[in-house]
Amino acid sequence: MMKVFVTGFGGQLGYDVCGELGRRGIEHMGTSSAELDVTDAAAVMEAVRRYRPDAVIHCAAYTKVDRAEEEAEKCRAVNVDGTGNIARACRETGAKMLYLSTDYVFPGTGEMPYEPDDPTGPVNVYGTTKLGGERAVKELLDRYFIVRTSWVFGANGGNFVRTMLRLAGDRDEVRVVSDQIGSPTYTADLAPLLCDMVTTDKYGVYHATNEGVCSWAEFAREIFRLAGKRVRVDPIATAEYPAKAARPLNSRLSKKSLDEAGFRRLPDWHDALRRYIEADDRR
Repeated sequence: MMKVFVTGFGGQLGYDVCGELGRRGIEHMGTSSAELDVTDAAAVMEAVRRYRPDAVIHCAAYTKVDRAEEEAEKCRAVNVDGTGNIARACRETGAKMLYLSTDYVFPGTGEMPYEPDDPTGPVNVYGTTKLGGERAVKELLDRYFIVRTSWVFGANGGNFVRTMLRLAGDRDEVRVVSDQIGSPTYTADLAPLLCDMVTTDKYGVYHATNEGVCSWAEFAREIFRLAGKRVRVDPIATAEYPAKAARPLNSRLSKKSLDEAGFRRLPDWHDALRRYIEADDRR
């Protein structure tokens, strides 16, 4: 019977990964940042040695993109050094590793979807550290999956959908960036794919998001439409929006790598958002 160790259980994706493993009857252990500090090399090694997993799905990360510009060392400690600690523990115990990365490893230029082997070039501290985590995994392991995703939303934690719905409670108009293009990704859809992956030996770098692309402004309009909120979305340029960290304008990710490995693509983001909002209404 397979055993899976999951970091980042307190976040959106780690929570749904553990839920999916449970539904499949796969033995697993989920740890939150309060339970396991991934920057503590000795603690990480001890935890993985004790559990002896067949695979580790590493969802834990520093994800506060703007704050990372001021807390670069803290961000690096989690995303680069912490990922290296997980990878070393996997190497010692013989576990395969799946590392969650991001569209932010790319410069975000042009309009073509990025392929996994396209040149990287992050434009902010967060993207730089996530790329550093990728490099740590590649340097330390042979048996790994690196999965880049984007614009994540899920049940366990804050996200863009929740922010828009909160704003709808006291505003009838919001300004949202319209020149950043990417794919919203529902963690309840991504989690099953990750669980499928770790049961295989189809190692490599993958891109995985819900199908379809949109701007943040288009995403916001669909959120309000599905939630039945009468809120006007005023599209603005990235240059008009005050943010400490630069953002890539093109976050389109090609999913050809999934096709070639025989993995199923995720559903369209419109369908994913509808299911998320319906589930959120029931909670």
